[in-house]
Amino acid sequence: MHDIRAIRENPAQFTAGLARRGMADAQAITDDLLERDRDLRAVQVRLQEAQAKRNEASRRIGAAKAQKDETRAAALMAEVAGLREQIQQDEDSERLQKGALDEIISALPNLPASDVPDGVDETQNVEALSRRFGAAPALSNAREHFELGETLGQMDFVRAAKVSGARFVFLTGALARLERALGNFMIDLHTSEFGYTEISPPLLVRSEAVFGVGQLPKFEEDLFRTTSGPWLLPTAEVPLTNFVREDILDEAALPLRLTAWTPCFRAEAGAAGKDTRGMIRMHQFAKVELVSIVTPEQSEPEHERMTDCAQEVLKRLGLHHRVMTLCTGDMGFAARKTYDIEVWLPGQNRFREISSCSNCGDFQARRMNARYRPRQEKALRLVHTLNGSGLATGRTLVALLENYQEPDGSIAIPDALRPYMAGAEKISK
Repeated sequence: MHDIRAIRENPAQFTAGLARRGMADAQAITDDLLERDRDLRAVQVRLQEAQAKRNEASRRIGAAKAQKDETRAAALMAEVAGLREQIQQDEDSERLQKGALDEIISALPNLPASDVPDGVDETQNVEALSRRFGAAPALSNAREHFELGETLGQMDFVRAAKVSGARFVFLTGALARLERALGNFMIDLHTSEFGYTEISPPLLVRSEAVFGVGQLPKFEEDLFRTTSGPWLLPTAEVPLTNFVREDILDEAALPLRLTAWTPCFRAEAGAAGKDTRGMIRMHQFAKVELVSIVTPEQSEPEHERMTDCAQEVLKRLGLHHRVMTLCTGDMGFAARKTYDIEVWLPGQNRFREISSCSNCGDFQARRMNARYRPRQEKALRLVHTLNGSGLATGRTLVALLENYQEPDGSIAIPDALRPYMAGAEKISK
């Protein structure tokens, strides 16, 4: 969420940021916000003046009564009554105008960082060439993961559809264990080597928490909501980032690094006709999430570090991948800069996203009122928040199946996962 004071102080910069986000009416949006802000501040000034007059008149009533000047006291009481009515009207107007202004601001995306490439869609993302790892395996007639899984008899979409509908799957036997192995491997790596604290968070979250990370109100149609009000977890980013909601942290406690392995639930409302087969786009999937809460000075280096941590998972699994800097038109709503990690899928003969690591600056912190106390400053400051997948276990399983497939349809197990698979070296039918 944006700070109206910052918009007021530098409207040209705000307009330019919205325009880079692809908003053709950026100038009109800024002008409307500034006009609403002026009207709101005028009401607030009038309200403060009326409250001061009421307080002064109330004080003078007491003095008039002490002097037994009932005529003067009655006149002052009438004045207070009129001011009370005006104050009530101004308070109502202030509440309505501030609510309308906040509603507009809350629907505006974060502004891109200065080094984010301009562009309209994913075709204009830019590869970070220094981060590319490995090479595509030499496979002839590579099959897609769902063919491999169904041939193994351990991936069943038909039975899942009978139980839950489309975009669900039953994993059985060794494939079910492989997904569990991936989650355990990732959590162990992030906690033992990279300093993340493991969290077991709630899977139901309140609207305020979903709003805090920027998924409400804009992405309501992509979420699942219970009949009693809470939302099913779309990503562990929601509870992990809101872990510091309305908190005041000591600077010495930062950076705070949290991780969780949870199921996630998404309606995929905008995915009609996309990835209709297989496990790439599911209503339910598991994911290891990484969240960092940092000072503004730590923000950019923490983004690079988080991306390194997510990449390390793929490196230890020996999976060919690349890292893309998303352009302004492809970034998520709350992000100011995002790296997408894309893994090579031989069955599809292309790279597919397996992780997004985003720096959100103070955008989410302002929505959550999450602050910290600097060591040598009196004023509190907003924290910066970052989040990333480290990784999505379902998509990582997809990558393992396609990259480690054998001619006979079996799947070799990477060395890093064998301790989690009771020493097994392959999965066979």
